[in-house]
Amino acid sequence: MTLRQLTIVFLGFYASVTLAEHHEAGEKEDHTSAAWQIKAYSTAAPDFIGNFASVIGSDGSVLREGSNGWMCQSANPRPVPKTGWGSAHEAMAACHDGEGMKWMMGYMSGKIPVMERDAFMWMLHGDMGEDNTKAGVFNKADATPGQWIESGPHLMLMPKDPSTLVNYPTDFTTGAPYVMFANTPYAHVMIPVAGHYQYQPESAPR
Repeated sequence: MTLRQLTIVFLGFYASVTLAEHHEAGEKEDHTSAAWQIKAYSTAAPDFIGNFASVIGSDGSVLREGSNGWMCQSANPRPVPKTGWGSAHEAMAACHDGEGMKWMMGYMSGKIPVMERDAFMWMLHGDMGEDNTKAGVFNKADATPGQWIESGPHLMLMPKDPSTLVNYPTDFTTGAPYVMFANTPYAHVMIPVAGHYQYQPESAPR
């Protein structure tokens, strides 16, 4: 066997071993770790926000202190699996400022959010789906017919006064901003961005 042939065989063997090790490492990645959660949650916002935001773990602890007044965390109200969220999408990672946190805490506890001003919230990994008409419905089978939406990337506007959204559209199939949970204390504007319909393509504009 020539030197060139030996080199080709060696490089092929090295590549196969490297790929196998990479695949094995991916399978063993700990989704409860601070490193995984920081990456998964902070990428819910553009990097110029997420890279400088505080990150809150699924247990409520601060995994990383930020410098811009924003916080990133899981926004999935479902129980956290023992092995952690399977993906940033499953975690429903979200980034928001302090006023957004007030909205989040109110929503998670079933209380009316009390805010000093409107707030924005990024969810570039999307969510796992909800009934667009009412909060707290997390199973498609329980949703109002035709109102289930599993969103891809989007930005949200959480108003201090939800009544200001009374005349906004609620149709999520047009591609334009729409209101979720209309006429409730949790009404907010969903602003679709590229990829918004990747999990529910049947709802995309036609």
